[in-house]
Parts: sequence; structure tokens; C-alpha cells
Amino acid sequence: MRRPVTLVTGGSRGIGAATCVRLAADGHDLVLGYVRDRAAAEATAEAVRAAGARCLTVRADTSVEADVERLFDRAAEGVGPVTGLVNNAGVTGPLGPLAGARTEDLRRVVEVNLLGYLLCCRRAARDMTATGGGAIVNLSSAAATLGSPGDYVHYAATKAATDALTVGLAKELGPSGIRVNAVAPGIIETDMHAAMGDPDRPARAAASIPLGRPGAPGEIAAAVAWLLSPDASYTTGTVLRVSGGR
Repeated sequence: MRRPVTLVTGGSRGIGAATCVRLAADGHDLVLGYVRDRAAAEATAEAVRAAGARCLTVRADTSVEADVERLFDRAAEGVGPVTGLVNNAGVTGPLGPLAGARTEDLRRVVEVNLLGYLLCCRRAARDMTATGGGAIVNLSSAAATLGSPGDYVHYAATKAATDALTVGLAKELGPSGIRVNAVAPGIIETDMHAAMGDPDRPARAAASIPLGRPGAPGEIAAAVAWLLSPDASYTTGTVLRVSGGR
């Protein structure tokens, strides 16, 4: 039986890296997209290979159409036709109220989190329709329904759009045997918080989370892996919230 080939964008660190390693353990071969940190991407690739899977790393900015096309082309040439897509690459911009946000930060968040997801989904839809099926998992966020006032309502808005994309595309592609779902994480212990200027945010947020703690990347990876697995064969158009009750 042929091994699934799954493309994970933003796969060099955090949730993306954990997802790559989990999928490798579950029998997937991986294509790991990254935008900047080649060393981190190669470190994740080595962990994937240690789990017995093939892994190709490709540098690509998912907000750029030519990069997305090259990413999928390289995947097909180097590993095989993509049977699974994990749309994970995303940015938040600095924390703060919308009134103080810079236009360039707003533009980058929309281009990566929304246009990037659309470009990757479009290419995956074309390829998976041609090969007879597949599965897409979009990384959303609990922010899509919480709104994240004072933190990043612009980011929350792109994640609400992700949920709409997931539901609509699932209905559109279901007849072609392609499932589309999303995972909506809550606050997860990753370096994203330091990148947005608040490394202590997960610890401070613990009091507002019913389970009393932030999540771990592996807990999100497990949800993604389930949605890509045969166990989820009748699940599509679903946004699976993994947020500790928040």
C-alpha cells in the first residue's frame, strides 16, 4: 500500500514541526515548507527521517503564487503526488489594538494567513481532484470566535475566514473525494508568543483556561493527524477546537 504524502507549510517549528514528526510516526512521507529558518527545517526533517519517513524541505513563501506552485511541483517530483495538505504557515504581527496597527503588518497577516491558505488550497484541490481524492487540514484558531480584542483582531479575522474557507471548500470538494477540515488551537506553548513580543503570554493565560494550562504542540499535531487518518473518513467541513475549554 502506498504511503500518504503530506505537505505541511510552516513545518520548521512549533505546531508545524510537531505535526511533521507525528505524521511520520503515523506512516506519512512529508514535504516540509518553510520560509526562513533552513536550520530549523532540516532539524525537523532529520526527526522525520529518524521515524522512518521520507522528508523533503522546500523554501517557500505561501503568500506568493509562484512559490506555492513550486512547492507543490517539488513535492510531486521529489516525494510523490500530495495526498494531504496541512495549511499551517501563519503570522500574527505585533500584539496590540487595531487602532495602533501598521498597514504593512495588517497586509502581511492577510496575505499569509488568508491568501496563502487560498493559494495552497487551490493547488491542492486541482491536484487531488486529478488523482482521485485527498485531505486538507487548515490551522485555524480559537481567536476566530473569541475575537482577541487588544491582542490581534486582524489575526482573528483571518482565522474566521479560515473557518469559512474550510466549510465552503469541504462542500465544494466532497464529491471529488476530498475532505477539508480545520483545527482551532487555543493558547499553545510555542515561540510565536516571543515573536509577537510577549513570551510570557501562555503562562499568564493559564488562569483563563478551564483546563488550567496552555496546550502543547503535540496535542494539536494529534488532532491534525486524526483528521488526516482513515478514522476520520466521514468527517469533513468540521472545525475541531483544541483549546483547553477556552
